[in-house]
Amino acid sequence: MFGISIYMNDDLSDDTKDYISKANHRGLNGIFTSMHIPENDINLYKDRLLDLGNEAKKNNMDLMVDISGDALDKAGFSFERLEELIEIGVTGLRMDYHINNEIIAKASHFLKIGINASTITSNDIHELKLYNANFDMLEAWHNYYPRPNTGLDRKLFIEKNYFLKENNFKVMAFIPGNINLRIPLYKGLPTLEEHRMLSPFVAFIDLTKLGVDSIYIGDEGIDDETLIDISEYINNDIISVRATPETKDFELLESLHINREDPGRDAIRSAEARFKKIPNIIPENTIDREKGSITIDNNKYGRYMGEIQIIINSLSGDEKVNVVGKVIKEDLPLINLIGPGQKFKIKKEER
Repeated sequence: MFGISIYMNDDLSDDTKDYISKANHRGLNGIFTSMHIPENDINLYKDRLLDLGNEAKKNNMDLMVDISGDALDKAGFSFERLEELIEIGVTGLRMDYHINNEIIAKASHFLKIGINASTITSNDIHELKLYNANFDMLEAWHNYYPRPNTGLDRKLFIEKNYFLKENNFKVMAFIPGNINLRIPLYKGLPTLEEHRMLSPFVAFIDLTKLGVDSIYIGDEGIDDETLIDISEYINNDIISVRATPETKDFELLESLHINREDPGRDAIRSAEARFKKIPNIIPENTIDREKGSITIDNNKYGRYMGEIQIIINSLSGDEKVNVVGKVIKEDLPLINLIGPGQKFKIKKEER
């Protein structure tokens, strides 16, 4: 499951409806919203949730609503009438604080329930079993963290997810957006603190490599290019990396590549590059190869001529190797996520 977040601090605009439709078209199939953000007017939640539920149904997308305490009652709904939520398009409730395990267990027989992934304990799981929860309808949802320096540590996140997977929970987490950042801090809404200043695409790929089952964009927007990149990874397992040209031979890079199943320590190696029909490549720009340099072996390398690499660990210059492009700074973390056999593309980024 991959999704977006839409919050109910404003009426649903045409731009937001277009964003929902565009995300759905690109293969994102879930919407997350919250009913307990204090700066929002609780009295408006019911009508706005009706509108959002309608858009979710129209686009055949799941709608997960974050609640805590008496949020449902304040908005005119009830745990005793969950069928009303289902009817308007709500497919799940993410349970935050002040909701006991007995209520969670009962609700799990009506719709998908997201429990707090970061705080659930073995005792909670024991209680949920005692209350006859439908575990097929339970998922573990991590929080997002608006305030800088409060996001989860990577080691703790991995350890917690191991515990959750051992108990057969699917795990969900958030990545930051890069446009329409969430009020009032505008500092991104990641689960992992280290993702706060990274591009959403880097954070997205990182979470998939960590085995996270569902990933939602915590903020209310990402740009079109990032949406396309995420879609291409979801649908075709391709990681797109942006790079600036250094020589005219950069045009030889712009096709689909596959990292070798036995890549070297220092570089991503395009598996088939040197076996394709290529022109004679003369020595040019044989400078030091810093991390992120994209290289093509020239004619001094004999049968290796045409080999394409993305440098992971900086290397000195070699008269047999041309530096034809450089991965942009924002995408440098991606090269450590291109593992053996991974498909990737190199996209031209103008200076």
